[in-house]
Amino acid sequence: MADPKIVPSEITAESVYLQRRKFLQLAGLTATAAATQVACADGSGAGAAPTQASSGAPMEDAFRTDEPVNSWEDITTYNNFYEFGTGKSDPARNAHTLVTRPWSVTVKGECARPGVYDLEDILAIQAAEERIYRLRCVEAWSMVVPWLGIPMASVLSHFEPTGDAKYVEFRTLEDPEQMPGQRRRVLRWPYREGLTMAEAMHPLTLMATGLYGKEMPNQNGAPLRLVVPWKYGFKSIKSIVSINFTSKRPKTSWEISAPQEYGFYANVNPTVDHPRWSQARERRIGEGLFAEKRPTLMFNGYAEQVADLYTGLDLRRNY
Repeated sequence: MADPKIVPSEITAESVYLQRRKFLQLAGLTATAAATQVACADGSGAGAAPTQASSGAPMEDAFRTDEPVNSWEDITTYNNFYEFGTGKSDPARNAHTLVTRPWSVTVKGECARPGVYDLEDILAIQAAEERIYRLRCVEAWSMVVPWLGIPMASVLSHFEPTGDAKYVEFRTLEDPEQMPGQRRRVLRWPYREGLTMAEAMHPLTLMATGLYGKEMPNQNGAPLRLVVPWKYGFKSIKSIVSINFTSKRPKTSWEISAPQEYGFYANVNPTVDHPRWSQARERRIGEGLFAEKRPTLMFNGYAEQVADLYTGLDLRRNY
């Protein structure tokens, strides 16, 4: 039996939902949302407590994982977000200083609709189609996360990228007062990431807005973050304030800081070792430090869906 469809008002704070619906009515975007609907993963949704997932609208089997999701505590207390500290628990401890309302995103470059868009504008692009996506995510560890998100293709299409847009670059907020980790030159701030347009427009690529049917916690990249589940976690940039369509491949933060270790593509690839460790096996967060590591899957298990994006590309050289 198919899982019941989650009504947006059940998985989004009511005040935010009403704001989005008002914008849709004013801007006439409801038809656009329906026209750009992308099939989504079944997964977990809202409930009284954010520790148990309920079922969302089913997604085609190709994008589904039946693996158990990690707990709210796992997902929100073990993070990489250097803007709030380099320790895994630092973001949960320090990210309360981030102010996410008001929030705006600057859109520029090779597109027909550049400008400064308020957060509500971004969320309203496909508010009626926001869904729960249950996806595997990998850094040096792995989790299964029930993301609340919008297909990135729907967001980017709204800005009408031109034929000269070969890549899209994203940047994080730079504000050392709100992000105390930026007071140290751990990286060259602001944090920046990029994708090819083909990667960005793939239906697995999300603009994530929340977890477990709730708004995104600050430590996880509120209010808007990228999720690219077949790549290592540092590609999924958090707290996005800039989207730039460009004809030239952008330099990314880790590529700038350590090019011998981190390349532009950062696809999960167990056959290519990091210079300082093997990437052939991974540990699932929540299973304990002494749990046996599992084999890392090519493209994090999404090879059937994304391998054709890299036809003819040497993935050992383009790491």
